[in-house]
Amino acid sequence: MKRHKNAELFKEIILEIFKLHGLLNTVGDTLTNEFGLSSARWKVLGAIFLAESSQTVPQIAKTMGQSRQAIQKIVTAMNKDGFLTLEENPHHKTAKLISLTQKGKEVFLQLDEKQIVWSNSCSKNLDNNKLRSTIEILREISNDFDCESL
Repeated sequence: MKRHKNAELFKEIILEIFKLHGLLNTVGDTLTNEFGLSSARWKVLGAIFLAESSQTVPQIAKTMGQSRQAIQKIVTAMNKDGFLTLEENPHHKTAKLISLTQKGKEVFLQLDEKQIVWSNSCSKNLDNNKLRSTIEILREISNDFDCESL
């Protein structure tokens, strides 16, 4: 079967995203290392912090585009390490509400400062309009993503 011209470009975008994802995980692991975290754990801190309210594992998984099982494993470990608290959920018997502990908030804010320095350095020579277009296109792809067509 021959690819549509947009499908070929789409494939190239996906390959670049895969490459970038790997690079971002490596940078994230470097930035978080001093706190005993990983990129994956930092993302969980961020998902909860940016939501500005307690979250359940399914909510975090949806925000991050990850499986519930993967997020549950991370949440369990981070709770044990004192970054997260688990509370009863009055709206669901088994889905605990997950919040950041004071330690979790402090570490997230420190990592956010480190990320600002890094992102300022990486973005200073990029065109603002191209960055905005990139955000728009990536959001369109994310919003229209259809796994059912597989």
